[in-house]
Amino acid sequence: MIVHNPVGYPPIVTKKALAPRLETLQGKTIFLIDSRFDDSTRLLEQIQLWLNENLPDVQTHLVPMSGYYGRDDPELWARAQSEADAVIFGVGHCSTCAPAVAKHAVTLESNYGLPTVSVHTDKFAAIVRSTVRMAGLGLAPRAFVPQPVMGKSADQLRAYVEGEDPVTGLSFMREIIDALTSDIAAAGDEPVQFARTPRLLDPANEDALHKLFLDNDWTDKLPIVLPTEERVAAMLAHTSRKPDEIVGRMQPTANRGLWEYTVEKVAVNAVMAGCLPEYFPVVLAIASSGLSARSSTSSSGAAMVVVNGPIRQQINMNCGVGALGPYNHANATIGRAYGLLSQNLQGGSVPGETYMGSLGNGYTYNNLTFAENEERSPWKPLHVQKGFDREDSTVSIFYGGRTTTFSLGLRETFWREHVQDMLRATDVVGPPTLVLDPIAARQFIDRGGFDTKEKLIRFAYESAQMPAARYWDLQLVQNYIYPNATLGAEPAAAKLKAAPDALVPMFNEQDINVVVVGGESNGYWQIFGAGYRTTISVDDWR
Repeated sequence: MIVHNPVGYPPIVTKKALAPRLETLQGKTIFLIDSRFDDSTRLLEQIQLWLNENLPDVQTHLVPMSGYYGRDDPELWARAQSEADAVIFGVGHCSTCAPAVAKHAVTLESNYGLPTVSVHTDKFAAIVRSTVRMAGLGLAPRAFVPQPVMGKSADQLRAYVEGEDPVTGLSFMREIIDALTSDIAAAGDEPVQFARTPRLLDPANEDALHKLFLDNDWTDKLPIVLPTEERVAAMLAHTSRKPDEIVGRMQPTANRGLWEYTVEKVAVNAVMAGCLPEYFPVVLAIASSGLSARSSTSSSGAAMVVVNGPIRQQINMNCGVGALGPYNHANATIGRAYGLLSQNLQGGSVPGETYMGSLGNGYTYNNLTFAENEERSPWKPLHVQKGFDREDSTVSIFYGGRTTTFSLGLRETFWREHVQDMLRATDVVGPPTLVLDPIAARQFIDRGGFDTKEKLIRFAYESAQMPAARYWDLQLVQNYIYPNATLGAEPAAAKLKAAPDALVPMFNEQDINVVVVGGESNGYWQIFGAGYRTTISVDDWR
């Protein structure tokens, strides 16, 4: 049997060079650059104290990044180039900040000529190694401390600094000093160079191929449909696009390198998921977003996909009873295809290497893929809100899926307070998407007079408030919102000026969404912490 290779096409890696190392740290100035993630500054403070005590003629400056760690900070890089002789950059201790810190360190080495060592926790050693190799500087120095940094006392962090690197077994501070002053041998860690992904796999029998797909982490560990040439051709017959047309590029997290994929590669993964050929334009539209359903985030996020327009009936999607469950072939396999194409076309999704979801997330099996119940909704459908015509067929992609609150209907007396409680329990960086059975949707009209989605969204925005001091103490707010607020980014900056006991909105009004789905067996509804990303035309991919 001959089957297609499901893997996407890797990026080209351009080799970069290390900055010249210092002969000594004596009399030199070192910038300790803080990524501003989860108590990073506290570990850097202990490194700074160690340097001050043991190398008193070394000048140290602890400098925070100006904003969110995932963005480039060229003004700070230029300042470091002007004022410092070397950089210690940290801490990378999540699946997105570790690649970001590693990539920033590569930038300082190769673009600014500064000897730099990045500091991470040991859980992210594989991700860091992959990132620097993909960035073209496999030799980029890095040192590791145990996980976690967050919540540790000064004494515990000092023990990290005075102890051994848990990855290498070497003295942590000796490793830091050597990384900045010693020549680094080039053996064994050159930038990765990928061979071009073959279109077909070597012939084998069915059992051997199933084992090959399983062993290579090309599946979600459930049985797949083998993508034979005939099956892939049948899938391709349901689009006017050419098989070799580029659909998009994807990576598991920023700074990991964008892999490229074609219409045919998407078809291969759709076959594997069990999709019928008539579903293929929906899968292509999802793939064209370039948004991975297999993000490597340690917060264990998941995608949500909402389908609107005539395509729902044309492929018999479920928007009624059990729509979010496993009871409909189109819902289940389209959502599964999104997961499979994400992991295969972005270069992998392997726990501990390219996937770091600490808890994992069951939603990722089919990415909460369903159709909106437009016929029973009392409001405009989602895609019309997003600027499409009612007769357009679309997919809308959300991401987050880490928090879910749940209720039955709306009580007569305290329903507003109950909704507020639900909103306050929602992930503050995964804004609320209200997913309502049609009965619950009509209750919002009956109880609150919300005859449009916009009025309900305004109510949710005004209800989701908490005291400013408590808001700013949330860890996710500190990680992702506070850095930009300090730069004056609105509306976060206005919240930063609020008195500690003043109520501030938890979410931006434009980030809140409402979707109607369900079969009216009762008035149940949920709030998903899932941020809207984009809406894409399915018709463009027919």
